[in-house]
Amino acid sequence: MPKKSKVTITDIARRVNMTTITVSRALNKPELVKKETLDRILEVARELNYVPNAFARNLKGSKSRLIGIITASLDNPFYSEMIKAISRAAKKRNYSIMLFDTDGSPELENKAMETMLSYQVDGIILSVVSDYDEYHPQYLEQLIHANIPVVQVDRRLPAAPFPGVYLDNLASGYKGGRYVLEQGHRHILALAGPEQSNISKLRLEGLKKALAECKEPTRLEVLYGDYTMQPAFENATAYFKQHKQAPDAVFGLNILITLGALKALRKLGAKNHNPAVFSIDEAPYADIFDFNIPCVHHDTYQMGHSAINMLLDRIENPGFEGSDIIIEGDLRAAV
Repeated sequence: MPKKSKVTITDIARRVNMTTITVSRALNKPELVKKETLDRILEVARELNYVPNAFARNLKGSKSRLIGIITASLDNPFYSEMIKAISRAAKKRNYSIMLFDTDGSPELENKAMETMLSYQVDGIILSVVSDYDEYHPQYLEQLIHANIPVVQVDRRLPAAPFPGVYLDNLASGYKGGRYVLEQGHRHILALAGPEQSNISKLRLEGLKKALAECKEPTRLEVLYGDYTMQPAFENATAYFKQHKQAPDAVFGLNILITLGALKALRKLGAKNHNPAVFSIDEAPYADIFDFNIPCVHHDTYQMGHSAINMLLDRIENPGFEGSDIIIEGDLRAAV
């Protein structure tokens, strides 16, 4: 079956026996067209199922009204509230969003960036796949030269000149460490992301700082993985099978890691909060099921709100560069 071609302004003009200029004016500036002419053009447009080419129309006005968002993993509930805040603020300012999930792949991240640049987005909110010091994506020079406003979130790209909104990861690790120690725990198993990740390094640095302040002997073991559930589940399962004596507490460096650890403990039959579990990041909706894990809670909605407002300020005020915003988490104890 032959594919139907898209209906154009020329098709409408031919049907109503008018010029394409008149039809274009009716569709884009209806207040400039006589009512009877406008009614006739709109009637035919509906009959032909005409869909306006918003992209081409916006290019004529030099702005696409598009905001690009690149995130490393939509599996992580950390990003859901952040994206909600970005979307709502963008709508209020008459912008649409293009969202790309790179699933932790540098290749997909590069393709996503190419796509957004080809669509001439007005600005980009970027959460890169890696915060390693040596990570240098292929597109970085092109993005810098494109002179498009960019705001980074969560993961900082060290070589990039763009401002960003980040968490105080050192403080989060420290607050979590202090809380765990206050509960009387002295042997702690930390489940981390990649060893080279700056987020992992800072959260562990904060945890170690808290342990160093303890006047009693402490013991810290660290298992590295990534920021997803399955590696944490596998690492925790292997650890508990190999060690007869469990640690006092399991310290998950993000919520997916924590959930992976909980899955392992449940599979192995651990009961009565032995070992105890602590998380950096809160399990969403857990309270509905009377499921409560002490954690350092990060306001990701505020994070998204701060990022989109900074980006829109940069778009609408070309001289405004913006500066980094650091968001500190708050301790939420078990109840």
